[in-house]
Amino acid sequence: MGCLRAITRLAIIVSIFIAVAMPLRAQESASTGGPGFSQSDSLPADSSISPYVAADNGTGLAPATAGPAPALNASQPAGNSIQIPGTTESVPWSIVVLLTTLTLIPSILLCMTPFARLLIVFHFLRQALGLQTTPSNQTLIGLSLVLTFFLMQPVALSIYQVAIVPLQAGQITAMDAVKRSEDPVRTFMAHYVREKDVALFLELAKEPAPASVNDVSMRVMLPAYILSELKAGFQIGTVLFLPFLIVDMVVASITTSVGMLQLPPVVISTPLKLLLFLMVDGWHLLIGSLMRSFY
Repeated sequence: MGCLRAITRLAIIVSIFIAVAMPLRAQESASTGGPGFSQSDSLPADSSISPYVAADNGTGLAPATAGPAPALNASQPAGNSIQIPGTTESVPWSIVVLLTTLTLIPSILLCMTPFARLLIVFHFLRQALGLQTTPSNQTLIGLSLVLTFFLMQPVALSIYQVAIVPLQAGQITAMDAVKRSEDPVRTFMAHYVREKDVALFLELAKEPAPASVNDVSMRVMLPAYILSELKAGFQIGTVLFLPFLIVDMVVASITTSVGMLQLPPVVISTPLKLLLFLMVDGWHLLIGSLMRSFY
């Protein structure tokens, strides 16, 4: 999780810098008349420019007509302010909102994806094999992220088609895009949430019972889903732990019966468990079973 924490801190620092620097730059551009223009670039009072300009009919020269400069429209933004389609915010604040959303990615990964279940199972496997640091935490997190992206790709594609494409075309606002993106995520979570957990949080939230799980609000669905994922992860991890626990018990009983009291049983059981895990192609079986549990 160190990588995620580093990304979060970097996003916060960049968002603060943009929030402070960009408005100041916009004010400076507005006060000087926009970029590339300054008071020194204006025409002097005694200019050598001819007061005649070419006439439109091409017959000769006609005196230039002087008139008042066009007034600026008060509704136009000062400087080079850019608007994002579907929003009423300027670019600096939109970037701040976007970077602030990026800081919530770790929480989104834990609460709305299978990341928690996968990571719990992999940690149970490492403990069952008797290995303390192999595979490392970074390796297990990376593997969980890759599998999570694989599982969530259809959901992300649905969100893109339903929410992002209309937003880019200017057909809906940003808030409408957020509401539309909730439906694919809710449908995904509804397949794996337990009715018992949904009923618990419906009772705590004092909300009426919905007609189906797909009608549950996100306020209830999110905690119910993460609770269901924790239970599923611990169930799979416990079943995965049992065969290796039997190997530990057999090795411990044999070493005790032959009087090898000075030799720790884990010294013998760890290579045997690794050999058993490799003989049955454990990684293929484990990841294949985990992936099929989501289909």
